[in-house]
Amino acid sequence: MSLQIGHLRVDPPVVLAPMAGVTNAPFRRLCREFGAGLYVSEMIGARGLVERNAKTLELARFSDDEVPRSIQLYGTDPVSLGQAVRILVEEQGVDHIDMNFGCPMGKVTRHGGGAALPWKTDLFRSIVRAAVSNAGDVPVTVKFRKGIDDDHLTFLDTGLIAEEEGVAAVALHARTARQLYSGEADWDAIAALKQAVTSIPVLGNGDIWTADDALVMMNKTGCDGVVVGRGCLGRPWLFRDLADAFAGRDLSEPPNLGQVGDIMVRHASLLVDHFGDPYGINLFRKHPSWYLKGFPVGPVIRDAMARVSSVGELQSLVDQLDASVPFPEAAHRMVRGHSHGPRPVRLPHEFLTTRRSAVLPTAAEQVVSGG
Repeated sequence: MSLQIGHLRVDPPVVLAPMAGVTNAPFRRLCREFGAGLYVSEMIGARGLVERNAKTLELARFSDDEVPRSIQLYGTDPVSLGQAVRILVEEQGVDHIDMNFGCPMGKVTRHGGGAALPWKTDLFRSIVRAAVSNAGDVPVTVKFRKGIDDDHLTFLDTGLIAEEEGVAAVALHARTARQLYSGEADWDAIAALKQAVTSIPVLGNGDIWTADDALVMMNKTGCDGVVVGRGCLGRPWLFRDLADAFAGRDLSEPPNLGQVGDIMVRHASLLVDHFGDPYGINLFRKHPSWYLKGFPVGPVIRDAMARVSSVGELQSLVDQLDASVPFPEAAHRMVRGHSHGPRPVRLPHEFLTTRRSAVLPTAAEQVVSGG
């Protein structure tokens, strides 16, 4: 079973969701080592790329052997976004551009960006048109949420506009911005979007914790593929499980604690090799709590791993673990990453009074790359 996104064949039909501070080149490589699919970078800001912001350029850097090169782009101004797309295509050699219209964070929505922006249908259309027209043969996809809240749903309009403007696929995180990451994803909304958008693939995102969840989502909604976010935090082998499940193979046993420790060392080593010291090992410090979720590991080692200062120190801590401890069954569905919400959505003054608007405040373009 495969997924066609423009000229890209994605087999199995699995996409790694962009996650700030997580889906950098080393993490994407680690996930690829376990399974196939499409692995999208952290979000970068169009304005930062056009202005050659150092942080943005670093986030947009790929490993030399990374194929395909997939990147998520955020922007609220059609002109700067079009310029950014040309830079990505002509200078960075990207193979796929995903556009972010799903971020629910207050610092983004309070200026009308992220998950709020599709409420302004004219602006949304012009931004998507600018991206597609400047991308040439590189496929552009759009990821979005159900809407601002249950009283201001936008996902059907958003999907139809994106289809009309020539995007290669759409992906729905089946929660509203108000939900943030709380509650359950509304897979019925994914089914409704699939019924409305008929000429391009529709992908579903939300509550994919196991390979079986992906199969159930596709069977229930009719969607063409899945987008995996928090479910792979501390569990990059989920992509192996997904590849096996879609191929009809028996799933491998989940790694025991010793094997998880080896994966942690591999992850930290990739980060240090890519970013150098101390930045690379500092980036790793958020990950041990996800890797060790559910394991009977005491607070002393957990705390030490959260403060680790070198790969060698991490290896010493891993050597102290009981390697034979099996992966806890309950840990498959333990939430990793964001879990907060619901929360009222911060919006510009009188933002909801009309859906017609061609511009947003200048501040909406100043979102820092990475989320």
